[in-house]
Amino acid sequence: MTDQTESTDSTLTLKKLSPLLIVYVFWSFTYLAIRIAVREGSGFPPFILAAARYLPAAIILLAASALRRQRMKPTRQEWVTLILSGVLMLGGGNGLVTWSEQHADSGLAALLVAAVPIWAMLIEASADRRRPSARLVSALLVGFGGIALLAVPGMVSGVRADVLSILALLIAGFSWALGSFLQSRKPVGLDPVVSAGYQMLTGGLALLLISLVSGEPRPTPSTEAWLAWLFLVLMGSVITHTAYIISLKTLPIQIAVTYTYVNPVFAVLLGWLVLDEQITFWTLGGMVLVLLGVAGVFRERYAGKK
Repeated sequence: MTDQTESTDSTLTLKKLSPLLIVYVFWSFTYLAIRIAVREGSGFPPFILAAARYLPAAIILLAASALRRQRMKPTRQEWVTLILSGVLMLGGGNGLVTWSEQHADSGLAALLVAAVPIWAMLIEASADRRRPSARLVSALLVGFGGIALLAVPGMVSGVRADVLSILALLIAGFSWALGSFLQSRKPVGLDPVVSAGYQMLTGGLALLLISLVSGEPRPTPSTEAWLAWLFLVLMGSVITHTAYIISLKTLPIQIAVTYTYVNPVFAVLLGWLVLDEQITFWTLGGMVLVLLGVAGVFRERYAGKK
């Protein structure tokens, strides 16, 4: 999501791993928190929830950066990158995830979003006009096979809402990957926390506009939903996002991106434990194939970069 400097020190210590452990745990909980806040009777319309998550987080991050006397004024090109990536990643990516979790289980959402590295590799290969290797094609096919397995229950049931949720989650992953790709090709020279703050600001405003245009009702959150919102703002956005930035700076990227494997597994287990979400053959089979596909993409991407 933000600028990164890969660590050249390969020694792993508890101090270096602590921020990544925060990402492992709390980004897994965000899917559960979103589901709690937008499920029927909770009182939070999805796009209002997403906007209300990112706008306060943006203010906190930008205020903290100003107090640290960071450069706060982006150049014109940096504004273009921040706006486009913020709208695509947070508006399109997280916004659609939040919308879909009105109907989709939190574990299913996490598993389908885990396909982001697969989308990213396809986007990069297309932009560079590079033919993918046979090993990469195999990884992509395995990953999309997992997505197909996860989609089977909704397709078989014939429930329109379930099918639309699955499509929304797939588009969300693609949107997040495209926003990440744009920022990687048009890097921003601001401090990573400042960049994240502006991304959350632009993404939050886009979500607020979507909410207004779509005519979402006035929120009437339950106590449970308010607690979920508070978690999403403080732990899901401010603290965990910052922890991820630190991980990217202090750990080899191959280690930092392992959250992609861990979050979906934790999210499925949390959904089962807390919300009694079912773990079926389709869930287990899809989980294995999606994570194998993602692992294959990372192996191809970072082969030889040790």
